[in-house]
Amino acid sequence: MALTSAVAMLALGACTTGRPGGAASQKPPKNPAKVDLQVPKGEAGAVDFQKVDPGSGKGLKLGLIALDESAPFSQLVSNSVREQAKTAGADLILCDSKGDGATALACAKNFKEQGVDGYLNFQADSKSGDAICAAGPSVPVIAIDIQQGSCQTSFMGANNTFAGELAGKALGTYMKKKFDCTYDAYISLEQRDAGDVNEARMGGYRKGFESVCGPVKNLRTENAYRIDQARTTFNDVLTTLPGARRVVVAAINDDAVEGALAAAKTADRTGDLYVSGQGADPSAWCAIKSNPQWVGDTAYFPERYGEIGVPYLIKAVKGESIPKKLLVPHMIINQANISDIYRPTC
Repeated sequence: MALTSAVAMLALGACTTGRPGGAASQKPPKNPAKVDLQVPKGEAGAVDFQKVDPGSGKGLKLGLIALDESAPFSQLVSNSVREQAKTAGADLILCDSKGDGATALACAKNFKEQGVDGYLNFQADSKSGDAICAAGPSVPVIAIDIQQGSCQTSFMGANNTFAGELAGKALGTYMKKKFDCTYDAYISLEQRDAGDVNEARMGGYRKGFESVCGPVKNLRTENAYRIDQARTTFNDVLTTLPGARRVVVAAINDDAVEGALAAAKTADRTGDLYVSGQGADPSAWCAIKSNPQWVGDTAYFPERYGEIGVPYLIKAVKGESIPKKLLVPHMIINQANISDIYRPTC
């Protein structure tokens, strides 16, 4: 996928990117409450999070091409990689691509000069993947959330179809229980520039919802994945649905949900929306905790990405075979369980 913009690619990890600061408004605790994060039944290609073995990377030099350290999701991923590399006893060289393909290319060249033994690549311009591969060292490479060209040993990150299905099924189950699947409209807030990722995630949503409530009715799709954009778009949507009292909202990320809810609040129609999102970002924790109509949110756990990327990269560097897909184990976060998982301070 071409680099339409750095922030466009950030949504692939379901992060909050719609305003300065974003998810930094509430930082995940260093040690989230212990919960079962094993691979959910039916999530093919996913692997368990695993703490790296202490000292397993001693003597190794590992690299991380970060997506954009000014973005909260990228920060969470980088911090997790730093923590696990330190535990492993490996030297970590972090190079921030700043969402720019040319900068990522320079990072790869730097890795080659410094003799990096293997690296994680979380850069946004997948079309530059092969050029970056050629510029970097001939070592194992694990892509994070975005395909990274011919040198990619493995891909780790979001399982978009499954993540969408989880949130869609949660939304359908709620509507079935409360209203016997009677609703006025189904609004899908999407990110069309994300191409296949958008299709997989939002198609998964509909599949999950339809598994409970049957074929979606009164479907509307809107290109709205940033808070301000979603607020404006959803204000227009509500204007066209003056009598609707049960509006189902499926969103590609939490920014879109927050924008839709902001528009509904302005129109004094918050109670008309039944929503689910993607990411369970820190900025959304308090809203999820306080609003029972925020039915569910698929968690991606960026603060634990290092627990997949680092141990598997070390295995690959040591010559062990690793899976081609290392997908994140997703789970639904909702009002009932969010305090057990993240303990939001609100």
